[in-house]
Amino acid sequence: MAEPHPEVIDPRHPLVKRVRSICMRFPDAAEVTAWGRPTFRAGKKIFLIVSSTMDRPHTVVFKPSEETHRAFSQDDRFFPPKYWGKAGWLALDIGDETDWDEIAEIADESYRQVALVRQIRELDASTP
Repeated sequence: MAEPHPEVIDPRHPLVKRVRSICMRFPDAAEVTAWGRPTFRAGKKIFLIVSSTMDRPHTVVFKPSEETHRAFSQDDRFFPPKYWGKAGWLALDIGDETDWDEIAEIADESYRQVALVRQIRELDASTP
């Protein structure tokens, strides 16, 4: 039997709590621990991960649109995360200067990249 992946970040860490408060507002959102990290899903599809690597636990990994990916690739704050970067995902370090409104926008866009049409309709209906 395979060894479980070591915990990369404590799910009670304030960063995880803050990300959770953003991500769990989406329709059918679920939090699942995978690879020792919290992942946030639209149903079964991952839209955001906390912690890109053991060396960079205070990051979020997300799936941007192609247009946003091009824009963020010009911004030094964003980087292609190991494993996920090849599939077009990006990561952002989280720190004291983090703009949490930007994180909420990133989570929204990433959710929309993987969500079902029904889930997006429900999200749009709930947004004022």
